[in-house]
Amino acid sequence: MNKPSKIIAVETGVHTLIPLCQLLKSPRNVRKVPHTKDAIEAYAASIAAKGILQNLVVEPELDDRECPTGRFYVTIGEGRRLGQCLRVERGEITDDEPIPCVIDTVNDPHEISLDENVTREAMHPADQFEAFRTLNEQQGMSAEDIAARFGVNIRIVRQRLRLGAVSPRLMQDYRDGKLTLEQLTAFCVSEDHARQESVYDGLTEWQREPYYIRRQMVQGHVNADDRRACFVGQTAYTEAGGHIERDLFTEDGEGRFTDPVLLEKLALERLTAVAKTVQQDEGWIWAEAYIDFPYIAGMRRAFPKVVALSAEDAVALEVAKAELETLSEEYADFDYSDLPVDVDANMSALEAEIVRLQALASAFDSDDIARSGIIVSLIYDGSVKIERGLIRAEDVQPEHKAVDSTTDEGGDGGDYRDDQETDREGDDDTVTAPSLKLADGLIRDLTAHRTVALRLALGEQPEIAARALAHVLVLDTFYDDRSASCLEIRPVSTDLAGWMEDYAQSSAVEALQVRHDTWAERLPEPDALWPYLLAMEPEDLGLLIAHCVALTVNVVRQPFAIRSAEPFAEDLATSLSLDMGAHWRPTARRYFSRVTKGHIVDAVREAVSDEAADRLSKLKKPEMAEAAEHLIAPTGWLPPLLRVARSEPEPGNVTYLSDHKA
Repeated sequence: MNKPSKIIAVETGVHTLIPLCQLLKSPRNVRKVPHTKDAIEAYAASIAAKGILQNLVVEPELDDRECPTGRFYVTIGEGRRLGQCLRVERGEITDDEPIPCVIDTVNDPHEISLDENVTREAMHPADQFEAFRTLNEQQGMSAEDIAARFGVNIRIVRQRLRLGAVSPRLMQDYRDGKLTLEQLTAFCVSEDHARQESVYDGLTEWQREPYYIRRQMVQGHVNADDRRACFVGQTAYTEAGGHIERDLFTEDGEGRFTDPVLLEKLALERLTAVAKTVQQDEGWIWAEAYIDFPYIAGMRRAFPKVVALSAEDAVALEVAKAELETLSEEYADFDYSDLPVDVDANMSALEAEIVRLQALASAFDSDDIARSGIIVSLIYDGSVKIERGLIRAEDVQPEHKAVDSTTDEGGDGGDYRDDQETDREGDDDTVTAPSLKLADGLIRDLTAHRTVALRLALGEQPEIAARALAHVLVLDTFYDDRSASCLEIRPVSTDLAGWMEDYAQSSAVEALQVRHDTWAERLPEPDALWPYLLAMEPEDLGLLIAHCVALTVNVVRQPFAIRSAEPFAEDLATSLSLDMGAHWRPTARRYFSRVTKGHIVDAVREAVSDEAADRLSKLKKPEMAEAAEHLIAPTGWLPPLLRVARSEPEPGNVTYLSDHKA
């Protein structure tokens, strides 16, 4: 319960203590935008640690008769008042806490409020660094302690303390206004003062952008999220003598691997060990390891076949699925981050067990293993990719096909032999080896009639036609055996590995390969394919056809090629709502270093601004390409060749997917 208000003398210039409950927000305070929650928290933390160091300036509230009411409007110090009110809410103080104030009835409240907010200058970050470092080193305060005592965001405190990594020479230039704070912090990705000063001295006026400084400081280093670094790991790398340079302004502090040659060597050694282990465990005749999956033209593929699970494994699979489904339903309303730790671990273990058991339902034939090998490589996220069942040309067994007994060489000359042919009779007067050969001309005539009839019938049964289409597509796509189908449809799938930059690192290539391998594992032997397709559900059949058809797409533009298919390629991309921004982004290496400076300037002008383009135009080509990559990265800009119309455009009004101006 509030205590009775105490009437305070209202003479101007009086320094007095006024209960917090008698202080009000002034309607004449020039600050109309409310204090942020963080700002009020900062005031509360600072006052709790040190008290109110600067008096509030107040004016008395007057009633209708111009008499003091005993309450006061806060002209200067509203943030401090709100900080104390927050402490009341938290139970740290009571609402009659005495607040040091100065009563001012002479100056205009509006003017002095404006003066308080305008005629002050924030502390220079370099001075903040020195002050925070003194508290840290001499008084033993941690970054958390300093943040709490001064109401400053702990990230700001940590960044100020980390300025200790910068060269004293660069710090002085920063104080003298020759460097900005962003430029100074860019040098702090490394604690090597000599390196900092060397890079600093080599910069031209147009190279002082923070991103360029940071790139120069870490040139030749490998990011911690590089697939090789993720695969090898920091511990193995440092134990082998490698050094990791910590990025002082990255929260996770993962840093950069400074010896890419050592990192590559370690990654290849580990991949080779994986390849040898898999080869020995599974019996492949050869195994090779690469960082990037190599171009394998000339190799054939064998795929695993579906096999029945053992009774024990089948039961275990059903139990694991049921348990996972029960947990999923029980915690359906939980966000992933809110799941109890034990439940999260249990669900992850069940998912892993389901994947393991399902993998047992497919296996390679021993004959395929005896003539095939494996290639082990890294995909974009540092995971190991094992391609099994690769058959080299020298390991392909020659196939001896039986001669077709229904045909003869020599064309219609066979008619004479047929006319002279007689049945050979055995002792029991039964026919043992009848000669039923027909003349080639007659065979062609009869089978042409059959072809016409089949065409007529198939054209009247679209479902069977779709399955026949799937049959020829699958034979060509998965078995490389077109001859087993009577449909004269010849799908062609052009290998793009030789035409793409970073083919092995493309997430789209990886996803396509996973989808292909998943289908390959489901399909039976070629001679059992037609019954399999006849029994396939329409939805699965459609997806299988879609995959096979998708592999025939080719929109690679060649200088000598006829471009009559390009309009359909545009229509197809639009119908699919293709978003190239999800699969490709313009970088210095992929794009900007491969186009003219004029292209780069135009791209930056379109994606960012005229001012940014004008600044870039004065750079040399390598620096321009690097700068363009960083400027354009947040915009989603794509080259015109990769843009896709969103919908049917109206004349003069075309919009594009992944276009930053859309």
